[in-house]
Amino acid sequence: MYEPNDPAHYDELDADDAASAATLLDRRDPTPADDPVALRSGLSRAQLDTLETMESFHWRLGFVRWPVFKAAIPVLFNRDGTRYVVIREDGSIDERPTLQLRQ
Repeated sequence: MYEPNDPAHYDELDADDAASAATLLDRRDPTPADDPVALRSGLSRAQLDTLETMESFHWRLGFVRWPVFKAAIPVLFNRDGTRYVVIREDGSIDERPTLQLRQ
């Protein structure tokens, strides 16, 4: 049976199909990185206040993790992108998060 996500079949695809097959491998929804309102939706008032303060120090909201049955976890990056922090539900900043980021 032909499985479209099986990398063994990539050599059978032509150039146009290869691009569409690559998108099949990553089924995550695109992040609304360009939509700051969508990223902020669902954050607590305390998280939003801390986010606003951090943005005044040139930190930027990179993405928000949404664990099942838990509060949102906003992840902020410094201006160089070399450090990141998370904002806890109570608005406090976790400078040593256990969050593992992909490279």
